[in-house]
Amino acid sequence: MNHKTTAARLKEIVDSIASRGWCPATGGNFSARVDRDSCLITASGVDKMALKEEDFLIVDFTGKTHSASKKPSAETILHTTLYSLSEDIAAVLHTHTVSATVLSTHFLDRDSIVFCGYEMQKSLNGITTHEDTVKLPILDNNQNIPALAEQLKQRWKKDTFNYGFLVRGHGLYTWGNTLEEAKRHLEGIEFLLSCELNKMLLEVRQ
Repeated sequence: MNHKTTAARLKEIVDSIASRGWCPATGGNFSARVDRDSCLITASGVDKMALKEEDFLIVDFTGKTHSASKKPSAETILHTTLYSLSEDIAAVLHTHTVSATVLSTHFLDRDSIVFCGYEMQKSLNGITTHEDTVKLPILDNNQNIPALAEQLKQRWKKDTFNYGFLVRGHGLYTWGNTLEEAKRHLEGIEFLLSCELNKMLLEVRQ
């Protein structure tokens, strides 16, 4: 798949995500691997409901781009770090939803959220039953993105990062071995987070 075809498919996926309200106020950033050393990523500050072809920039894994008119997302280094950590990752999707934000800040004493008992867990690659346990790591937020990327690298060495992670008070990062798998993982995890938040609210009301 050449980079124009990749950009067109990535745009279709971002259009679908944005239509769900998962990246309000120009939030979120989305990328797809082009080759071993570069990826396409959304430009900084762009409304994800109104993306154009020129809003997808090619950057190398140091974050450099040849675009003269636009700059890549401020969180580009998190995407390129993920591509560097695993050659199997083909796309990275980052959203800002209420469920991800609230749950990641509610459990301040936890470094992960664990899902078990949900049929939708089977949307995740390798999960075949609701009885499996799925762990979603949480990283502490940091406005210093290189420092946040370093936190990711250190945590990656000692934890299980199969589908994604939360950044506390910030949002969700997911990925996949294809664009379609990344989209499926995003939809599945956002559903699981929504279930957990609603379950927590029901328990408070009882």
